[in-house]
Amino acid sequence: MAEREHVILYVDDDPDYRLAVRQLLEANGLRMIEAADGEAGFRAFREHKPDLVIVDLMMEEIDSGVNFMREVRATGSKAPVYLMSSVADSLATTTNASDLGFAGVVQKPFGKDWLMAIVRAHFTK
Repeated sequence: MAEREHVILYVDDDPDYRLAVRQLLEANGLRMIEAADGEAGFRAFREHKPDLVIVDLMMEEIDSGVNFMREVRATGSKAPVYLMSSVADSLATTTNASDLGFAGVVQKPFGKDWLMAIVRAHFTK
C-alpha cells in the first residue's frame, strides 16, 4: 500500500510568503494547501485534514493566528500547528507558544533549512 502524501496547510495573508513556502515544500515532495485568512484556513483545515499547519500570527486581525489555533483545537485535532511571525523572536521571550497550543514559533523571514527541519521532524516520528 502506498504511503499517503503529507499535507501541510499554510495560512498567511501575504501571497509572496505563500508562494515561497509552496515552492519550498513542493520541491521537497510535500503537498501544500493554502489560505489567505483564518476563516478560509479553518475551512481548508476541516476539508483537507492536514498533517501539519503553519499559520501567520497577524493577518486580518492582530491575533488571528491564535484564534485559528483555538478553532483547530476545538475540533479535537492533534495536528502540530506552528505560528509564523515577523515578531516571533520577541513573542518567544514573552509568551510560551505551547501554552497557546502551538508546537513552536517560526521567525519571518524564515530560513529554508530551518523550516524544512521542523517539517521533517514531524514526518519522521
